[in-house]
Parts: sequence; structure tokens; C-alpha cells
Amino acid sequence: MSSSDKPISAPPAERRLTIAKAMSEAIGQEMERDSSIILLGEDIGRMGGVFGTTTGLFDQFGKDRVKDTPISETAFIGAAVGMAAGGMRPIVELMFVDFFGVCMDAIYNLAAKQSYFSGGKVSCPMVLMTSVGGGYGDAGQHSQCLYATFGHLPGMKVVMPSNAHDAKGLMLSAIRDDNPVIFMFHKALQGMGWLGTIAGSITDTPDDDYVVPIGKANIVREGRDVTLVGLGATVHHGLEAATRLADASIEAEVIDLRTIAPLDRQTIIQSVSKTGRLLVVDDDYLSFGVGAEVIASVCETGAGPLKCPPQRIAHPDIPIPFSPVLEHFVLPDAKKIEQAVLSMMKDEK
Repeated sequence: MSSSDKPISAPPAERRLTIAKAMSEAIGQEMERDSSIILLGEDIGRMGGVFGTTTGLFDQFGKDRVKDTPISETAFIGAAVGMAAGGMRPIVELMFVDFFGVCMDAIYNLAAKQSYFSGGKVSCPMVLMTSVGGGYGDAGQHSQCLYATFGHLPGMKVVMPSNAHDAKGLMLSAIRDDNPVIFMFHKALQGMGWLGTIAGSITDTPDDDYVVPIGKANIVREGRDVTLVGLGATVHHGLEAATRLADASIEAEVIDLRTIAPLDRQTIIQSVSKTGRLLVVDDDYLSFGVGAEVIASVCETGAGPLKCPPQRIAHPDIPIPFSPVLEHFVLPDAKKIEQAVLSMMKDEK
């Protein structure tokens, strides 16, 4: 048989996963490779985590490595810090980021500062997974994002995937990192049927070993007229708005931050230098947030010339409403992004 007669092999079939499945797969693969990894958290055992982050891992690795904890975040997150100091690589789940108040001392005064206080002699290779985001009427104690709260504190890395491919790669990077990593996952992207899921978060996810580098943003749509910067759910809002804007002959470039700390300022600055316009979309609170940091980073470097003042869309500085009507009224969405961009283009003329 000549080379031209050889059958053409079919391309590999897509392996579309939810973020929840991608996270649990990454954790399982690392647990097989590294016996020092242990899981701690509420309902992460047989239940597989309220948000599916540890599905199947209890059956695979048993109760000695996948440990359900009492409802005491201070205790089990503090224990994880101690385990990390002792040579283990704990992965611990804080079910809702809103609960950080009861365990912030362990997170920030212990985990984040451990290496610094010890002169680099004691590291803290710990991953803290936590859910963020609203949109489903669960009020002010279960719906916050608080990205900026954690990004503001030195000594920790903070990541936020928008899709399953990145979720797996970022999780593998986080587990292998010798620094504490806060791994935030948005409930609207997680793939749990009872929450509803933005379809774009379910992506082709290889079953092999790969990493997404912490600290590197991703340009998910190229454009020439305006730079839209988002993270998590707001990336998908930006992509939807960009599709609508294209009908008005406005080409938006969409950047997925992926990592909050460290922040990939260079990718943002290069994009804004090309487009001359910047809109940051963040579902955390408006003041002192990621949007302000991105805008400051651009303005401080003199990127440009800017064709109009940079703008931001975020959750206003009020507690998150319980009423679904009120909640969706204040949350960022594609329509608000589209209107803001049209206004930027109009005001420039």
C-alpha cells in the first residue's frame, strides 16, 4: 500500500467536560501521582462536594485521603496550613467564599506569610478551593465574589477559570505550586444542574497532563476597536456582547484574566495600546476592585494613546439582594457591556 493509500486517521473526538468534572479529574490525577496530597472540607467525601469538585475521589482514595470535616472552617483550614508546613500538599474547600471571615487568620496571617516569616525555610503548598458568584437568589451571605479581597493580600496566588480546559490546567498548576493558591470557581459556570450553567464554560478538556500557567491571561477573541477585560462569568458576558457589537461593525477584543494574583498586566496593556479603549467587567464590588487595578495598570504605563476614558462595570457597593429581580438588575451582563461600548464609541465622536 502506497503512502497515499493509507487510511486517514480521524481527529480525536472532543472530550467536553464541565468545570466541576475538570477540577475533580485534575485532583484525582495528582493524587495518583503524589501521595502527599490530601483533601479536606465539608461534604467532599461520599457526596463529592456541594459543587462537584471532588466527585468520585472518596471511592477512589478512601477516607484517609478524602476527609469530611465538621462545620468549622477555622479548624480544618488551620489544620491544612499545618499539614503544608509539615510536608504535605493539602487541598481544602471553603464551601462559599463568603465564609472567609471565620478563617481569615489561618488563610492570611498563617498560610500567606509562612514562607516570608520563615525566611523561605517553610513553604505552604496548599490549595484553597472556594465558590463565588451570584445570580440564583441566595442573598448576601452566599453570593459574593470577593476577588479583590484575596488579590490584595501578598503571599497568595489567586486564580479564576472561565472554562473546563483552563480549570483543569490551573488546578494542576495550583497543586504543584509551593505557594498557597486560592482557586475560585464561579457557581454559574460549574456545571451543576440545579444552578444552571453558562454553556461556553463546558469545553474540550484533554485527559492527559497539561498545565495552564498561573499569571498568564488569555485573549479569547481578537479585535481592533475596544478591549474588554473579564474573569470567570464576565468573560462569557463579554464574548456575547462582542458578538452583538460585531453587527454594528465594532470589533471587541476579549481578555480572560484567568489569574488575579499575579495579574498579567502586560497582555492587557498590549491590547489597549492596539485598541485605544478599555472596559473592565467584574462581578465583585465596584470600589477598590479588579476593575480599578486593571485601569490603573493601563493608565500608569501610559498605554495608548487612549481614545476615551477607561470604564468599568461591576456590582454596585451594596449587599447582594435576595430578590432575583433586584439581583439580576445589579449584576453585569452582556447588554450592559454592549451599551457601555456603544456609549464609549459615541462619546468619542
